[in-house]
Amino acid sequence: MTKINQFIPQIAFHPGETLAEKLNELGMGPKEFSIRTDKPEKTIIAVLNGKSALTPEMAVQFEHVLKIPAHFWLNLQRNYDEFIAREKQKQEWDDTISWTKHFPISEMIRLDWIPSCSSWEEKTSALLDFFGISNHKAWENYYLNQQLKVTFRISLVSTKEPYAISAWLRKGELQALEHETTAYSENRFKEILPRFKSLMAEQPDDSFSKLQVLCEMAGVKLVYTPCLQKADVGGSTRWLKDTPLIQMSGRLKRNDLFWFSFFHLAGHILLHNKKDIFLENLNYAGMEKDKEKEADDFAMKWILAKKGEEKKCQFITAV
Repeated sequence: MTKINQFIPQIAFHPGETLAEKLNELGMGPKEFSIRTDKPEKTIIAVLNGKSALTPEMAVQFEHVLKIPAHFWLNLQRNYDEFIAREKQKQEWDDTISWTKHFPISEMIRLDWIPSCSSWEEKTSALLDFFGISNHKAWENYYLNQQLKVTFRISLVSTKEPYAISAWLRKGELQALEHETTAYSENRFKEILPRFKSLMAEQPDDSFSKLQVLCEMAGVKLVYTPCLQKADVGGSTRWLKDTPLIQMSGRLKRNDLFWFSFFHLAGHILLHNKKDIFLENLNYAGMEKDKEKEADDFAMKWILAKKGEEKKCQFITAV
């Protein structure tokens, strides 16, 4: 998050202006100064005219001639560079604010996903912090253009609400960071499956918490992320590096559908490539119906298997 008390100067001057004032005070011209600092005269003139940056090497050389510490010049240059970068960002701000208006900002604030904001500039800044990106183009490259295919191998471009869906997915990632797990073990996850079914039958009040603990024993992260109105996603399975993540929404608030969804998503982990990402109850580019059918069959076998028959459920070795 942007620090509330962070001081951002409204204007900054190129160090060449301060250098020009100091040389004028000393009655020293660019040529003499270039000789004294052993720098080409054209380099000194470029700095004086604000057309070239003042380097750390120059700052140290200036220190002896001007009797002004090197860090003074470097601070001037750093402040100026930051000011120019922020001015450039402001030029792109209108497009980024337009991007922000596609998201369910009010709902995200209500759910405490982003802090309460009044202006669209503040909302935009909060949204960029939420996604961990610098501008709207970075979001497009990640969620629409598939430029990071290692960790996000699908595009949301064909979905009706890519903005809300991406926000829901991102919140799941942030929640996952809050949970520690052991290293993932496929065999351990298989061994725990009957305990999932027992939990489904018992239905204790804290069943989701117990479900999380069981998953973590096998190195699987499980999070519950409330639905956004425009993100009609039942759940998602994906890998965060070497750790599988099951993200659930409880979209229809029905116990039977919740458990079918859980076993369906668990099936994706055990049956399919760790580079895949699956979104439940959603059509998206790259969706593989055969894999969805396999996950459905896996869920049905485990939900309908009678007590003692769970071992008869067959696994397909993950690719």
